[in-house]
Amino acid sequence: MTWMSQQQMALLGLGIVAIAAFAWVLMARRRHQADGQPAAAPAPPLAPSAVAGAGRKANRTRPSAIEAEPAAQQAARLDAMRKLRVIAFGTAITPAGALAPPHDDIAAAVRVSLVTIVDKPNYAPRRPLLLPKLVQAMNDDEVSRRELAGIIAGDPALAGALLRLANSPFYRLNPEPIESLDRAVAVLGTEGMRSLISAALLQPVFRISGGSFAAFGDVTWQHTLFAGKGAEAHAAILENADPFAAQLLALMMGLATIIVYRVALDEYMARQVPPLPGVMVQLIDSQSATVARHVAASWELSERIDAALADQVASPLASKSALGRSLQFGQFIAALAVLRQHNIIADDGVAAALRTGGELAPAYERIWSRLGTKA
Repeated sequence: MTWMSQQQMALLGLGIVAIAAFAWVLMARRRHQADGQPAAAPAPPLAPSAVAGAGRKANRTRPSAIEAEPAAQQAARLDAMRKLRVIAFGTAITPAGALAPPHDDIAAAVRVSLVTIVDKPNYAPRRPLLLPKLVQAMNDDEVSRRELAGIIAGDPALAGALLRLANSPFYRLNPEPIESLDRAVAVLGTEGMRSLISAALLQPVFRISGGSFAAFGDVTWQHTLFAGKGAEAHAAILENADPFAAQLLALMMGLATIIVYRVALDEYMARQVPPLPGVMVQLIDSQSATVARHVAASWELSERIDAALADQVASPLASKSALGRSLQFGQFIAALAVLRQHNIIADDGVAAALRTGGELAPAYERIWSRLGTKA
């Protein structure tokens, strides 16, 4: 019997739908840029070149991004990620090093299982085709608010999530509750919906109950959410790259982290061996980007998405793509944000970590201010 309930499996499926929505948005944005017209219906399935770096503004002046990550920044990033893992697992983590039985066999079995993870729908469902109509409508200026609300009404989970978001203090400015989807769509706006659909549907996937590490799901969700914001801002401020693609990459990495965690935990439980945090961390750090690439390939996402994910396992000295740098930085600043929220580091510690970016430090501080965490 698996450790994950049917309800949680359903939520995982909703999370996959949310990420697919981002992919469809990117596809429509690229076609819009190409011909200057709203995307025409019906939208075809995603092609390998569908998710690409659209939304560039040639006349916009940005600071020059440094292709190679400075050594000081790399050290600060790795240190922040190590501390993040301690929070996620709720215990001190001893580096795994050379594994002794039975942990070596378990780690090997996990790595083998992850190679074919896209063929195991209980871990990584295939790209769904449920949301193209919604995303098409969101990118079509001719679609009315009422028509968009009607599409959303066909998905009770999505409708409920958007109503909750519209009634949150951030969006609801009047004391009267927002009870209709029509009003909710008006309050959130198209851009707000694009960003918030993922948050509304993906967050429950990270609420992992049971197991040995109760905080892992929540901490991973916090990190994924901040990473998406950080990568998006980095792409917009420092890179000539698509912010939507950068946010999608962060979500893919968060999903992959959960997949690796689940496969490893299930392997431990199947053998009735207490999970060793050091082994779990080693597997997550070494396998997540590769798993994200497997999932992205099975969904036929673009070569740019694959290249950015491949950058995460390449040598630190290797040149990275613009999106690869944005994803890497998003992971870094998100780790700092979670550490700050949990009072593991103070404001001066955050400032010192951001200064490791050298000439980019002022831009890093600007991005930090966008995360909405205490600084």
